[in-house]
Amino acid sequence: MFTGLVSAVGTVRSARAADGGRTLVITAPWRGLALGESVAVDGACLTVMRRLRGAFAVHVVATSLERTAFGNYRAGRRVNLERALRAGDRLGGHLVQGHVDGVGRIRRIVRQADALLLDIAVPRVVAEASVRLGSITVDGVSLTVNALKGRNAVQVSLIPFTLQHTPLGDRRVGDLVHLEGDTIGKYVAACLARRGE
Repeated sequence: MFTGLVSAVGTVRSARAADGGRTLVITAPWRGLALGESVAVDGACLTVMRRLRGAFAVHVVATSLERTAFGNYRAGRRVNLERALRAGDRLGGHLVQGHVDGVGRIRRIVRQADALLLDIAVPRVVAEASVRLGSITVDGVSLTVNALKGRNAVQVSLIPFTLQHTPLGDRRVGDLVHLEGDTIGKYVAACLARRGE
C-alpha cells in the first residue's frame, strides 16, 4: 500500500525491452533499498530486481505494459517515486494500492491564480469511482477530484507544493498519465454493478 505522497523524483536512466516486458533503470536518492521491495513508479507498484549505485532496476511485465504508459518511457523522463507504506506511518494522502487502473490523457491545462487545473480524460473504471472532492491518483500523486468534466473526464488542481516537488507541472495537453481510482469508490461501484444497480 501507498499514500500517493511522492517521496522522491527519479529519472529513467535506461529503458529497454527484456523477456517479453520492459526493464527500467531509475535513479533514486534512497539508501537501503532491498531486493524485492515494492516501489511506486508514477503510481505503479513495481518490484526492485537490482540495486545499483544511486539507482535501481525494475521489470515491467507484459500485462502491466498493457495498462500503463511504460512502453513509451525513455531515458531522461522524470518519474514520481514512493516507497511502500509501513505500519504506523502517517496516512497523509489516501489509500493507494499502486495498481494502475488505466491511462488517461490530459485534455486541457488552465492556470488559475496559484494553481494549475488539469482536465483529464479517464477510462470508465476510473470515472465510475470518481466523485467531486473524492480522491484520485495521477502518476502516483494523491489528488482531489476538483470537478467532474462530463461522463469520462475529471479535473484536478495542482497546488504550488505539488508543482515544485513532482514532474506533474511538466505535463502538456495530450500527455498520457497513470490513473488509479479511489479504492473505496471502486469497491462501491463493483458491489453496485453486481447487484445490477
